[in-house]
Amino acid sequence: MTIQKIDVKYTAVATAENGRDGRVASDDGKLDVVVNPPKEMGGSGAGTNPEQLFAAGYSACFQGALGVVARREKADISGSTVTAKVGIGSTDAGGFGLEVEITASIPNVDAATAQSLVEAAHEVCPYSNATRGNIKVDLKVG
Repeated sequence: MTIQKIDVKYTAVATAENGRDGRVASDDGKLDVVVNPPKEMGGSGAGTNPEQLFAAGYSACFQGALGVVARREKADISGSTVTAKVGIGSTDAGGFGLEVEITASIPNVDAATAQSLVEAAHEVCPYSNATRGNIKVDLKVG
């Protein structure tokens, strides 16, 4: 797979302290959160966790990609939502891996159009492009 050169328009910067059991903050101060492992992974669950942050970013980015595709297709996606579920677990190689389920609800189009829009958004979304071939990503229309 060839790495594509991109014309970078913006670079986000965040710094973590104490890994999964500490704090993450952006350089501009707009994001500053306590992170803790979820109870399901033996943590306190008191703060957010990297998987929730990834799900938030992926769902927002995918919704944006859906908007790009909808404008091209002149489709009405008003009232639509995108939910990302990010699972983490052990891999066969002894490390950890992620999997994602993206569910888009697009009330103003028929099921076939919704499916087509979601598949096209998956080709446009930077998160989808970054994860393609690396983790399992299931697309659903609901």
